[in-house]
Amino acid sequence: MTEKFGKIRAFLWPIYRSEMRMFLPLFLIFFFVGFNYSILRATKDALVVTARSSGAEALPFLKVWAILPMAFLFTFIFTRVSNWLSRERIFYAMMSIFIAFFLIFTFFLYPFQDSLHPHEFCDRLQAHLPAGFQGFVAVFRNWTFTAFYVMSEMWSTIIMTVLCWGFVNETTTVSDARRFYGLLGIGINFSGIAAGQVATMFSQHAYNPRLPFGSDGWGQSVFFLNCIVILVGIVCMLLFRWLHRNGFGYSSAEYHKNSPEPIKMGLRKNFAYLAKSKYLICIAIIVVTYNIVINLTEVIWKDQVKHLYPNPAEFNAYMGKVLTGIGIIATATSVFISGNLIRRLSWTSSAMISPLILVITSVGFFSFLLFKDFGLGAIAALLGSTPLAMSVFFGSMQNCLSRASKYTLFDATKELAFIPLSHECKLKGKAAIDGVGSRLGKSGGSIIHQGLLVFFGSISLSTPYVGVLLLFAIVAWMIAVRSLGKQFNELTTKHETLDVPDDEPVIAEEKPATT
Repeated sequence: MTEKFGKIRAFLWPIYRSEMRMFLPLFLIFFFVGFNYSILRATKDALVVTARSSGAEALPFLKVWAILPMAFLFTFIFTRVSNWLSRERIFYAMMSIFIAFFLIFTFFLYPFQDSLHPHEFCDRLQAHLPAGFQGFVAVFRNWTFTAFYVMSEMWSTIIMTVLCWGFVNETTTVSDARRFYGLLGIGINFSGIAAGQVATMFSQHAYNPRLPFGSDGWGQSVFFLNCIVILVGIVCMLLFRWLHRNGFGYSSAEYHKNSPEPIKMGLRKNFAYLAKSKYLICIAIIVVTYNIVINLTEVIWKDQVKHLYPNPAEFNAYMGKVLTGIGIIATATSVFISGNLIRRLSWTSSAMISPLILVITSVGFFSFLLFKDFGLGAIAALLGSTPLAMSVFFGSMQNCLSRASKYTLFDATKELAFIPLSHECKLKGKAAIDGVGSRLGKSGGSIIHQGLLVFFGSISLSTPYVGVLLLFAIVAWMIAVRSLGKQFNELTTKHETLDVPDDEPVIAEEKPATT
């Protein structure tokens, strides 16, 4: 590349003209995938948390007994399919599964939920179980909403993380990634702003009896939001096809010439990879502990939001506002801060910012919850508010800042760590870490919540113990970042590619330096 960037362009848009035909469609794919993720994230919480005889206490049980098994299933499917299909066709196959489900949910499962949900049986079951099991019963009681929640979570894991980020990792060098990843993060973050506005607008929709679907305003809102998700998914497939038809990605002759032969492996060998590589283990620890931390705080926060906004439409509208806040903060961070930090700071320094933010925000959130009856309640009254409203506000701030750091620095640094790996390690190791590792993290946090709910009977009584465990998880996260940073710097400095043979110790093979 002979083109030079000016100071402003190097700061805001470090993309060469010759790269625009590839980068812009890629940017749009990340925008639309992030848009769908944000819409689904708000809608799934509104459906489950405000459902009949349900609440935030259902989330820990749902993540362990529904999401974790499905994460294993989807990872198994992806691993098997990747042995036979190209990455392009895998994208179409997995995307089609999601579009088909949302079609079925929109036109069959949601309209007939009253007939499909076993409320009478679950009422009898709950009468024979302790109060701490109400969340477990709610997962089965509202099983169509549970299925929607699971598929929404899998969209983030399979479509965004494994497929989209996996595609970019395979077609990007470390030097290019330092320019691309911050901008791709901007696309994802800006999509959160758009999705938040869309979710809020449709959640405030008033019932229109002239429309041939929905029995109330919320039902019609669910129909509109799901139709948008389906259409956006189709657009992503068309953009992905355009990239490959124009010679980018896995269909290019140069990539096939330099790539090793496909390696056929099962799910068990994916985990064998993690056990043999300290490098992959560190990435897995970072992913697992991040998800534990986020899960521990979000369940408590969503319980507070549900008490403030028990109506599903109001709940979804508020979550839409939170998504908008996350998008604004994350976009501003991506444009003015994160991309330049990644380019100028070491990997370790960039990756350490996310856990530091979570330490600060989590301490503030838990302090307000635990000490609201010792002076903070009076402060809320002076501000013309209530302790509940103030706790929701501080929890929302914690959620916005932590999510913004996740979508900017955490995702970019984590994906950057995959680049020095061989093709085999990227494909199989990433599937195991992102497909199951994130679920294990969320399930680990959910198991903690389950045990505390069964023992204490409510979320509020278990909050102090959750705060202590959260600090331990963040410390483990920081230790893994330091260890991985040392290995990453050694590999990139020596221009080595990390490989993990089936029956030998981890070795590093030298490769020519990329520019």
